[in-house]
Amino acid sequence: MITREEAEEGRHGSEPVEKHIEAWTANLRVKGSCHHWLTQAPRRVRRICGERDIRRLRDLTTERVERWLRDQADAGMSAGTRNGYRQSLIAFSNWCARSGRLAANPLQHVPTADARSDCRRKRRALTDDELMRLLDAARRRPLAEALTIQKGKRRGEQGAKVCGTVQARLDRVGRERALIYKVLVLTGLRKGELASISVGQVDLDGPVPYLLLHPKDEKNRRGAEIPLRKDLAAELRAWLAETLALARAEASERDEPVPARLPASTKMLAVPSGLIRIFNRDLVFAGIATMEKRGGKEIVSKTDDRGRTVDIHALRHTFGTHLCRAGVPLRTAQAAMRHSDPSLTANVYTDPRLLDVAGAVEMLTSLRASAAGRSACTATCTGM
Repeated sequence: MITREEAEEGRHGSEPVEKHIEAWTANLRVKGSCHHWLTQAPRRVRRICGERDIRRLRDLTTERVERWLRDQADAGMSAGTRNGYRQSLIAFSNWCARSGRLAANPLQHVPTADARSDCRRKRRALTDDELMRLLDAARRRPLAEALTIQKGKRRGEQGAKVCGTVQARLDRVGRERALIYKVLVLTGLRKGELASISVGQVDLDGPVPYLLLHPKDEKNRRGAEIPLRKDLAAELRAWLAETLALARAEASERDEPVPARLPASTKMLAVPSGLIRIFNRDLVFAGIATMEKRGGKEIVSKTDDRGRTVDIHALRHTFGTHLCRAGVPLRTAQAAMRHSDPSLTANVYTDPRLLDVAGAVEMLTSLRASAAGRSACTATCTGM
């Protein structure tokens, strides 16, 4: 005799695993999972099942998964990436257990890799001078490249013919990119978090201007109010006013109703999907990185003498480092970074090279002895 649950488990176990992955994906969509998790998690599960020949749900065993993870470690996959695959597979098998497809999660004892001891990419913070050069490069590069002659004897010189309308559009593109970088540096937002913020999540007129980050768009899924500096809030206010003026002009040209305000769903800033590639080119244009062509590919070199690199997430490291350098208490900096562990704020997101350690030492109490003390010490030593 078997129970109804055991019969259901046996039936589900003999079905193709792809059928269960599709049902799980539909469940994630109903739950309102973020786009990143909704696309990445099923893709990771499918890859493991395909490469370990897991065709049926009953083939999903700890031994097969651990063997796949070992193979990836031997092939050079980082611990953090392996943990991401493990997390996706654990989430899938947990759902299978909750929905009666499995009696229990067979992968609950698959170990987590030590990601901290296997850090592949160490980031550094940008200096004040580098930040100013980066913002200037981001603002000027789109138009400067369009005005650069690409062929002929004058190749590389400025003077290409670009109409005024295109110049105005490229100038706006550059100003928006510079504003994107500035918001990332002054708020600590991640790229995806900034891309999720729409006009309805912006409050620039209150006593403390802030951006509202929804839980589904935040990494830790808690949601947060991101305070803004007054000068940054003023720049965003001017940018949104300009965006509204352009929308009104376009509506008038098309003989459509002129909007009184921007729709709440309008993105505050149009963060491009290729921002990583754009950021690399801006680094090169600013002289912070170099670029060379190898085998027809453009290779950007942006690693310093310590082996630390600069990428779009390094702007968040810059935010944390500048908080520490400004003397912000660790607990406050931790809250600003939205970290659950203060050691992450202090040790990972703070670049010691930018801290004024010498200046801090100079602030210590002077230990020089007074003249009377030195005379007494000399007399005592002579008597000995």
